[in-house]
Formats: sequence, C-alpha cells, structure tokens
Amino acid sequence: MKKLVLLISILVLSFSLAGCGGDTKKAEKPAAKEIKIGATAGPHAQVVEAVAKEGKKQGLNIKVIEFSDYITPDKALADGEIDLVSYQHKPFMENFNKQNKSDLVAIGRTILMRMGIYSDKHKDLKNLPENAIIAIPNDPTNGGRGLVLLEKAGLIKLKEGVGFKATAKDVVDNPKKFQFKELEAAQLPRSLQDVDVAVITMNYVMSGGLDVKKQGLFWETKDEPLAVMILAVKGKDKENTTYLKIAKLFHSEGVRKYIADTFKGTIVPAE
Repeated sequence: MKKLVLLISILVLSFSLAGCGGDTKKAEKPAAKEIKIGATAGPHAQVVEAVAKEGKKQGLNIKVIEFSDYITPDKALADGEIDLVSYQHKPFMENFNKQNKSDLVAIGRTILMRMGIYSDKHKDLKNLPENAIIAIPNDPTNGGRGLVLLEKAGLIKLKEGVGFKATAKDVVDNPKKFQFKELEAAQLPRSLQDVDVAVITMNYVMSGGLDVKKQGLFWETKDEPLAVMILAVKGKDKENTTYLKIAKLFHSEGVRKYIADTFKGTIVPAE
C-alpha cells in the first residue's frame, strides 16, 4: 500500500510540473522598442541603414524612414512621428527651428559632404590662366558658399563680412580676371568640359560620377558648418542614452568600412 501511494504521488507531481511549464521553452524576450530615424533618400538613408545594421548587433531595433524633401523630416521629428533625423547641417536645422519655433538639437556629427573645386583641364589651381571660366551654383546659398571657397583657395577676395551671402558683385580682388559662370547646381558636373573649374557640392559630385581624387583640387575644411552633417533629436531627448549610443555608431568600425567601400572618398565620417 505504501509503495502504491508513493507511485501515485510521483505521478501527480510529474503532471503538476508539466502543467506549470516545466517542459516548455523559456519565455522569449520582448522585442526591442523600434527607433525611427528619418533620412533623405540616397547617401543619408544608406548610411543610416548601415548604422541600423550595427545597432542590431547591440540589441537596437532601428527603422529608417526615407523622405524625398528637406523639410518634412524635421517636421516629422518636431511632431514626434520619428525619433531622430540624419540628413542636414546645423545651420539648416537652426533655420528650421527659427521658422517653425521648434526645439531640435544636434547630438552628434555623422558624415562630411564638402563642397569642392573640380576640373578636367587643370591639375593645380595655381596654374589657372587669366580669364579662366569658373562655374558656380546659381542658387543664393551655394553660390555664396562657392565664392567663399574660391576665396579660401586664394583665387579671389570678397568684400569683408559678406560671408555666404556673397555674389559675383562682391568680388573686390580678382587679379587674373576670372569669369564667373552661374549654372544650375545639377548641371555643374557636366560643365567641366566647357569651363576651367567648377565649384560643386558633394551630392552632385556623387550623382555626376566625378572622381574626387582625379578631378578634385580643393575642398572645404572638415569643420565647415555647411559640410558637417548632424544627427538631431527633440530638445527633451538630448540626454537620451540610447540616442547618444546611436550617435556613436556613426563612427563605429563597421559603419566606417561601409562608407569607405561604398562612397570611395566622396563621403567620409565627420569627426
């Protein structure tokens, strides 16, 4: 009788353990919270995709939201539809804040997209002939930016204090009598056949298939505000440890390798 009672007790205990999940798999960990990063289609979104891949190794669930214009990403961030944006320089963000009374802040540098001076005819800016034709963008912002770069290259001098608002009329010293040809920014890469040099933003260097090493002669510095792209968040999130972790991923070994292999020097990490 004692043996029978003992056997029944063992069987009851076994069924109890099975019923309590003693034979089931361990409960799965809840999925990591999705973090949405906005970026314009093309290089910016590509780099963020590389960041998302690296982040996955650290348990981060990053989703890239692509945009086709330059205003909507910041608006989506300000409205709380996304968590971060990566596509702009700080002056652009500050202007957006001013125009929209928003509170976006930069929490890190991402990539450099430097404006440069390119040529198919010359290898050294010092050898530009008199009356050489220099093509610059015809939009106010990049036109002035191009003239400032020409001044930094020692080719011309601008009216003091004019900065990026400069136009060809603000050139006060032009010893070689260079001629300035204003063109649509997208047309500048093709203009290299017809001009001596052209001042071109990096996005059009890329889309135009130019070779930075072979055709490039001079570039903006690595700390030029208009060349340094940033990662931005809403002001209340500037100390968010997860977002700061993402900012560091832009400089991780995996992302650096991706940028080097993919963009061949047109885009480099911003230090």
